[in-house]
Amino acid sequence: MKLIVTDRNGKVHTLDGREDWSAMEVIRDANLPMSAECGGACACATCHVYVADGWVDRLVPAAQQEVDMLDFGVAVQENSRLACQIKMTSDLDGLEVTLAPESL
Repeated sequence: MKLIVTDRNGKVHTLDGREDWSAMEVIRDANLPMSAECGGACACATCHVYVADGWVDRLVPAAQQEVDMLDFGVAVQENSRLACQIKMTSDLDGLEVTLAPESL
């Protein structure tokens, strides 16, 4: 399955996703610039991404812990999610996300 990621410079990367990996793990495995400081424990907002139109409603809704962590994100928008909380499945083949700005 594919995960399509636009980096902070606008370059589009088509990554090979892995079933049951989080989007954060796929992005980190591809060596894209995502710090993901907590390692996927939903304890920071350093894997903040924007989900492309048409995909937001296909994701499992954000749990309260993720919503709370997004309060620490930079430039949070309606389509903001934490990549560590997006579990890759065949239903998400072709998912498109953009890396959000990093905090300074």
